[in-house]
Amino acid sequence: MRKPGVRLNNSTELLVDIEEAGGQALSTGLGLAGNTDLDIVRNPSLSKAPYLGRAMIHKVFALSRDRVENQRTYLSLFEELPRRRLEIRFGKFSMPDFFDLNSVGTDTHFQFNNWSVDNNGAWDYAADTRGYTVGIVADYEDRNWGFRFAEALMPKVANGIDLVWRPWQVHAENWEYELRRGVFPKKSGVVRLLAYTNYANMGIYRDANAQFNEGLVPAPDITHHPWHITRKYGFGVTLEQNLTRNVTAYARWGWDDGRTESFAYTEIDSTFNQGIGVNGTQWHRKQEPCRYCFVSNGIKKDHQIYLADGGLGFLLGDGKLNYGRENIVESYYTAHVWRGIYIAPGVAYIVNPGYNRDRGPVVVPSLRAHVEF
Repeated sequence: MRKPGVRLNNSTELLVDIEEAGGQALSTGLGLAGNTDLDIVRNPSLSKAPYLGRAMIHKVFALSRDRVENQRTYLSLFEELPRRRLEIRFGKFSMPDFFDLNSVGTDTHFQFNNWSVDNNGAWDYAADTRGYTVGIVADYEDRNWGFRFAEALMPKVANGIDLVWRPWQVHAENWEYELRRGVFPKKSGVVRLLAYTNYANMGIYRDANAQFNEGLVPAPDITHHPWHITRKYGFGVTLEQNLTRNVTAYARWGWDDGRTESFAYTEIDSTFNQGIGVNGTQWHRKQEPCRYCFVSNGIKKDHQIYLADGGLGFLLGDGKLNYGRENIVESYYTAHVWRGIYIAPGVAYIVNPGYNRDRGPVVVPSLRAHVEF
């Protein structure tokens, strides 16, 4: 992965991210709504050649004279930013670069692996197969709060690699309000409120079930419909709270309307996720955090009937379904081996994988290595 960038002046920069990803996921990424690895290549037929992940223009409009320190990352090269500002980004990016973040469960390289833990599972955010879209993000930041909005393109088909370049027809909107204030007095924290709408060529589960019941198709097929634009919407809440100097807890809740085809992210209509992170300073190992989380995922009744009658989604479909919520526990420990070398052993325990009581439980161990130089 290579992330070059250039600052054009004190308020404008050009950022480019060139990536390379290959391999094949466990069970080719199928059979779980909350998959065990957010970094998997969901379509193994994609080329393994390097590709353009992100490419964006980032413009900052200063709305105050005082400035705050900014941590340089692949999403911003500025050392300082105005405390009150408007940031505009245009180009290719991933929605979770800017929305639904928290300090305990967001980064698969250093935190949890499960994609219904690091992102809100019910947030069917605009993305191609690799997780990227093209659009614009506007982010207003003040001292203790922020508000951001994004307009982006949707894929042609569920989990597809090609985007539809007709934003007047096929598009997605995302809104997020962030209040940087703790729930507990005198302890820091953050509250984030998320909402989204998608407009794309998506099927309706009830219509697909009706076609099957009328004998028009041998099994429910959510893609069996003429081109039409339907709307999907949902909401999310994230709470992040410092309990002590070295212990941070968080919780996520997500919901979408559930009537419309799961299209871009995963097959989850409702989710609740809670976790806790302990800094290694507790045992005199500052660079060695330990974290634990629990997530419960579900789907709405029409979606359940669709899978029970033999329908297939882009991730799920056993030919039948004895429905139960998919419940997952994940934990890991990051060990600092030497200089920039880290290893992170972990384990996930999954009950009712793919919402099916007749499957599982499943134990998935993991081991990650991270090298910095």
